[in-house]
Formats: sequence, structure tokens, C-alpha cells
Amino acid sequence: MSTLHFFDANKGGNDFGDLEKTITINKLMETPLEERDAQWIADFLQHIDEANLKVGEPEVIMSQDGFPYFNLKTIQEDENFHAFVIKGKLPTIMSNGFGVAINAHKPQPDWIFTFGDLLNLQLNGEFYTDEHLFSRNNSNFAIGKDEEILVGQPSEAILPAYVRQQIREFLQYSGVKMPKIMLIARNYKDESTVSQDLVFNLTPKNFANEKDYQQAMNSLSWFLPRHYSIVGMDETAVNSGFELI
Repeated sequence: MSTLHFFDANKGGNDFGDLEKTITINKLMETPLEERDAQWIADFLQHIDEANLKVGEPEVIMSQDGFPYFNLKTIQEDENFHAFVIKGKLPTIMSNGFGVAINAHKPQPDWIFTFGDLLNLQLNGEFYTDEHLFSRNNSNFAIGKDEEILVGQPSEAILPAYVRQQIREFLQYSGVKMPKIMLIARNYKDESTVSQDLVFNLTPKNFANEKDYQQAMNSLSWFLPRHYSIVGMDETAVNSGFELI
């Protein structure tokens, strides 16, 4: 079996990633897009966070979704490079409010991680989470007249302060002068059916039209892990629940 060799331009530094994971990622990149099945995805997600990558030119790119991404590339054999390891750089990525694009120079990027995907890695040690308490379908979100609910504020383990800041700035930029949030727990007396939702004081009346409202809600999802359920609600609908983000 042949061995790939990689040379770090900053050899001896603390930023160098896992060599075996780097080799695995580079082997995965050889698989054509149309042949990348569930096993390929699982292997990729298991190795990419600690593999050695390099920053492309430009360092930050704007995607079609309107959000900024660190422009990262996989490493070529015998290439001098300044190592960029996603797991080691999470504080920098989070503080800047960026996502991460892998090989965006190709006709189709190999992978796109939103800010929320990276947040989930920071909070839960994985990019995507399957087992959770968040509602799985909130398209018809409504609280019954006699329904018992618990309201409160999301903890740091759900919504850290730096994420609150990113969301607050986004909503204020979108025209919501005093964005507020709360966490609602439903069916909380039954562990088998309990669910929770992040609720923002957003309704279509905060925006020029329904389309702008939906776009704002979709944009909020970019900042949060994909398993979070988010809904908009008039802040007068529930007593003493909302607080400023």
C-alpha cells in the first residue's frame, strides 16, 4: 500500500491536524459525486473536522444564500500548506459568524457547513444530531387554549451568548428593532412525548410581506443546528416568556 506524504508549512506548530484523517479525506475526494452514498457521507463527517485543510483564495466567500463561508480546500500530496483544522478553529469561525465551504472552487463544492452545523459540532461533538427533544414538525404550530406549557430561556447549551449576538445583529439588520426569544416545552409531563421549540417574536407584520417574513425565518435556520425547530409568534400570545435576545 502506498503512503501519502503531506508537508506542513508550519511544521511543529500546534495547529497540525490528524494525518490519518487527512489521508482518509483525500481518498474520499476521489469518489465521484454521483457515487457518494450514505457510507461515504458517514466517513466524510467522521473525519473532516480533524483533517488538515488549507485556506483558499479568497479566504472568505459569499454563497448564493447570502452568507459568508471560510473557503477551505483539501490538501494535495507533497504540497506545502498552512494547516487549517476545523475543530481547532471553531472559536474563530463562530466569532466571525461564518460557515465553511469545502472545495468551493469545483463546479460543485464537496460540502457546505452552515454556521448552525458548526455550532452543533461545538455543542454536541457532531455536525448533525438525530436524537433530540425539538419538535420534528412545527409547520402547523399552535398552542391550545387549555394546553399546559413551560416557558423559559434557552440555556447556554442550546444557545450560547455568541450565537445570540449573531442572531440579534441579523434580526436588527432585518428591521426587527427589539428581537426576543423564548423556549417552549410541550407535553412536558410525559417523557415519551415532550418536545420543545425556539420561539421568536416574529410575525409577518414585522416585515413588508409574507415572503420577507419566510425568508427571515429561513435565514434564522442558518444560524442554528438543523434539528432545532423555530417558530414565530406575537409576543403577546404567551405571558412572561419572551426576553431580549
